[in-house]
Amino acid sequence: MGGGSALSLVAAAVCLSLAVLAPAVSGDGATLESVPDLVKAMYIDIESFPCVRLLNLSGEIGCSNPGSEKIISPIVRLTKGSDQLVQPSTVLLPIDQMSNFFLRVSNDPEFLQKVSGVLIESNGANNNLQELSPDGKFPQDAFAPYSNHSHDWNPAGSGIMWNRYDFPVFLLSEESTRVLQKVSEKNKKTDNGYKANVAEFDLVMQTTKAQTHDSTSCLKERSCLPLGGHSVWASLPPIKNGSTEHPKPIILAITSQDSASFFRDRSIGSDSPISGLIALLTAVDALSHIHDLSNLKKQLVFAVFNGEAWGYLGSRKFLQELDKGADSVNGINSLMIDQVLEIGSVGKAVIEEYPSFYAHAAGNSSASKKILDALQSASESLGSDNVKVKQAASSNPGVPPSSLMSFIRKNMSTSGVVLEDFDSHFSNRFYHSYLDNPANVNSSSIAAAAALVARSLYILASADSVVDLMTLNTIKVNVSLVEELIGCLLTCKPGLSCGLVKSFISPSSSSCPSHYVGVFLDDPSGTQFPSYADDTSRFVWNFLADRTSTLAGNKSSCTGKCGDEGEVCVGAEVEGGGRCVVSTTRYVPAYSTRVKFEDNAWHVLPANSSDPMGVVDPVWTESYWNTIGLRVYAVQDSTYDWLILLAGLSITAASYCAVHVGRAYISKVVKCD
Repeated sequence: MGGGSALSLVAAAVCLSLAVLAPAVSGDGATLESVPDLVKAMYIDIESFPCVRLLNLSGEIGCSNPGSEKIISPIVRLTKGSDQLVQPSTVLLPIDQMSNFFLRVSNDPEFLQKVSGVLIESNGANNNLQELSPDGKFPQDAFAPYSNHSHDWNPAGSGIMWNRYDFPVFLLSEESTRVLQKVSEKNKKTDNGYKANVAEFDLVMQTTKAQTHDSTSCLKERSCLPLGGHSVWASLPPIKNGSTEHPKPIILAITSQDSASFFRDRSIGSDSPISGLIALLTAVDALSHIHDLSNLKKQLVFAVFNGEAWGYLGSRKFLQELDKGADSVNGINSLMIDQVLEIGSVGKAVIEEYPSFYAHAAGNSSASKKILDALQSASESLGSDNVKVKQAASSNPGVPPSSLMSFIRKNMSTSGVVLEDFDSHFSNRFYHSYLDNPANVNSSSIAAAAALVARSLYILASADSVVDLMTLNTIKVNVSLVEELIGCLLTCKPGLSCGLVKSFISPSSSSCPSHYVGVFLDDPSGTQFPSYADDTSRFVWNFLADRTSTLAGNKSSCTGKCGDEGEVCVGAEVEGGGRCVVSTTRYVPAYSTRVKFEDNAWHVLPANSSDPMGVVDPVWTESYWNTIGLRVYAVQDSTYDWLILLAGLSITAASYCAVHVGRAYISKVVKCD
């Protein structure tokens, strides 16, 4: 009995010592009933948005773990650009320091060696931040149809998104920002290193593991996919296939639907370019209520291009499809295009009492002048609405970065105008930044642009005939539709779960809208019924098909193809099926003209001198990855580990001695008895 008591006391001492020395587990103190409960208590999963690895023909940009292993390092908050790091650390960075920090990383190798990862705070700082644009000062200048590439269209541009960073970078949500700020404060108060909170990054890119560091090699090894998606075009009224009538000249109204950002899934692009997309859709809606459009001298065609932020993928592929006479552009050809009107960034035109837009013309042709005259006439017809339009400064080198550049490079005699909310420099100080959010646009400005565009298109389609002023004055935009589209395409609530979108499609994601182009997943041969098209493209297709349609004879519901030629199924994804309508609405693949899908794989094609934009095409691709994760937890200093080991050895030795002493004592007592 005495020996058992001694051993029990020793065991109790061991447990007590380990309990005292063991680190406290983070959590709310709830009972841990399973391993998942323990993991949840120990680790904090952080809501965040990654910067990922992109590749082109000459190398890589974006972010990745440097190898195939996770990165773990202590969290340190830097508040000034000149702050130093004493050891490899995860840098928690205020958003207003972002540009300066990444410029410093690119120019200071010694500082770079101590950067293990970066977490960017997101805390509504755009209320105070004056500008943040990670793009260059002349975005995509290699595609410009003029030689002056030194013009600063984007004065706020830092160019940091075009560099390669061999460390993980995440943008934090507002809630995660608050959590990480508290964690960094704890680390700051424990400078003795006894206990540290660390970040664990899982941002391992397949191209890093496969050692494929450009688009050619990664496509060959299948460690990446080309950037791309689907553009959409539609005609109003529908084009009659097989008609014996001489085809009318086309007035082509264009805009783009994709944006870019340092952070893949936070490419909102409210002003640039989604304000232009909303204006175009609203203008189409206004024109759809006008009767007898078929009597106009010219044909109205609308095109929404995807992939424009990454080498004008959509517009260039559209032009290539026209040259090939592909099924995706059946009914039109490049020779039919008479004039092009592009709706660019139009969300920030209300500076004074009335909205004021700028028309950037391509060349001085009579056709371009007619577009300017139409815009001016439309402005005057709006009367008390005071929508003003001015011709852009003649000192500008040419049209600003826009899809129209693709048309001009293809044919230098193209007659076109880009409608923008700026003259010589972007008014959007958050161009290609996640801060180009709904707060960065004005719905009144977008509605004014839509009214101006709708009436201008009617005037242009009337050609040299007398414009029916009574009809012109009935063209009015639905301001409520503008507000609804802003809510659907730019906000988290309702986002793409809004009633308008769900009346046409079943959204694949309930998260906040992001207008990053993504990667091209389909076999491009089946473009009219793609197995995958992003939510925005599918919504735009259905919206345009609906607004440019006439009712079909067969009014039964549909879930895919319609029986008669010239008919399409609108709302096929919604419960109960869609309806067949007569409409000329088509998907067009949007990916680089320098890649080809063959033998179930993508291949880079050699440059063709007949395609000047293809010669300078970077051919953007995105790396595969398995999982992307970011979590935070506490670890103890190695000194503490040695202390635990020493305590354990001491307790073991003491236990050994106690057992021997106890046994000797018991033996002695037994002998005495």
